[in-house]
Amino acid sequence: PMKKNVGGIDRALRITIGLALVAGAFAGVLGPWAYLGLLPLATGLMGWCPPYSLLGWNTCKAPQS
Repeated sequence: PMKKNVGGIDRALRITIGLALVAGAFAGVLGPWAYLGLLPLATGLMGWCPPYSLLGWNTCKAPQS
């Protein structure tokens, strides 16, 4: 199962950068490579990053106990 491993600031940055890259590609300001912005956008929206899972990283806040 995909356990969330992308936290607040990380998610916001991924979504912002992803949207900016895709918008730049769509507007023709940036080259087609900027459609790679879909990757950080998707991981930001899902809250899960496959490389983070492989490396054991997690930027989500620890649950309060």
